[in-house]
Amino acid sequence: MGPPGRQGPPSLLLPAPAPCLFLLFCLPLGASCPQSCQCPDHAGALAVHCSARGLQEVPRDIPAEAVLLKLDANRISHIPNGAFQHLQQLRELDLSQNAIETIGPAAFSGLAGGLRLLDLSHNRIRKIPKDALGKLSAKIRLSHNPLHCECALQEALWELKLDPDSAAEMACHTSVQEEFVGKPLIQALDSGVSFCSVHKTTDVAMLVTMFGWFAMVITYIVYYVRHNQEDARRHLEYLKSLPSAPASKEAVSPVP
Repeated sequence: MGPPGRQGPPSLLLPAPAPCLFLLFCLPLGASCPQSCQCPDHAGALAVHCSARGLQEVPRDIPAEAVLLKLDANRISHIPNGAFQHLQQLRELDLSQNAIETIGPAAFSGLAGGLRLLDLSHNRIRKIPKDALGKLSAKIRLSHNPLHCECALQEALWELKLDPDSAAEMACHTSVQEEFVGKPLIQALDSGVSFCSVHKTTDVAMLVTMFGWFAMVITYIVYYVRHNQEDARRHLEYLKSLPSAPASKEAVSPVP
């Protein structure tokens, strides 16, 4: 026993609670699992499972070491710019079965090089955000969304790498051409249909209308100028037809 007033050496080994041991074995060094999510080991890498947690927005405390992130079956309606910019190791991102309507143009910034799969199926997306998805090299799932088939959608699809297993399930919920409402989108495009032709026809009609109005204005101006010239000519001829005034006696009498 040591001298009075002096405590013995502290214990070198303290028992760790079971949850702490679980986190130590499942998470890489420096990572922490977001609240209400699970972070199991996924083939030696970090996976973050936040499925069906009632989330209304993307969590901000997702570990940067995450390789798989599941946010499916929540109530997320908007993906803001930079929502995943710190997740440069992310390979798969599951946002299916949410209520997503809008996606910021820089929502997936930082993921362009490494992301392999992006699942946006079963949401409320009407227009494909080309600025947000066009730079991704990942396979993208967009099936079961209320897509509006128009020229902008068709042009956006040219820049995307759609997942072939789900591309056939993309359909026109609404369309600039009513005959394609409810029809598979890829099937319509493969048949040679162009939704951009509707806009081109409208543009041509607008140009023709503008040209017609321009021609009418020019015609009126020409008519107005000619009409004034004709009035001026008639007035000049009238003045010429008037008898000239007689010269005064003083003007015609010789000088003595």
